[in-house]
Amino acid sequence: MSDRYLVPDATQYRVEDIIKKSQFIVTLAHTPSVEEAKAFVAAVKAEFPDATHNCWAYQAGPPGTTAMVGMSDDGEPHGTAGKPMLNMLLHADVGEITAVVTRYFGGTKLGTGGLVRAYSGMVKLGLETLPTREKITPVRFEVIIDYSAVTLFKRMLPDYEIKVLEESFGADAAFIVEMPKEHAERFSAAVVELTNGNALIDDITDA
Repeated sequence: MSDRYLVPDATQYRVEDIIKKSQFIVTLAHTPSVEEAKAFVAAVKAEFPDATHNCWAYQAGPPGTTAMVGMSDDGEPHGTAGKPMLNMLLHADVGEITAVVTRYFGGTKLGTGGLVRAYSGMVKLGLETLPTREKITPVRFEVIIDYSAVTLFKRMLPDYEIKVLEESFGADAAFIVEMPKEHAERFSAAVVELTNGNALIDDITDA
């Protein structure tokens, strides 16, 4: 599982369309937990209490994972709304996302196939223009090295997307650094090689 992936970069993102006289509104949001997904669904339902349906689906983990998913047809025929919406989310390259599709019935029935196309199509429409950002899992290390290694140490930092949070100079040079988790193992090995094993490297992520 990758430690970096796309998530919605919006508290709420909304797109509307008219399909055979019915008004469809898709609302998308970043929901990194099941609790936040359910709370978002409840908020959208409260916003559109007079809607014919508020169908929803969520995927609260990295893209494509099915450990934390949920869906509802909210009164539409079984399998015509929540499932196609969830399938669209699972095949997207965005994680930690909830979609609510609100429908105001316009008098023309769509049939089961038409409903599947409408609900999945609304999620697709929202995803096409959804603002996203890269989610990176950060880790922090304390690194203590000899002064003779400082210049080369600092030169290697950009290769691992490292930010120096603190530095201090006493008997040795000490640094608190932060980097994407995916680089941690290679970074540690590089520091050991640079200092011929004379470095102290301590993972303080949860400290």
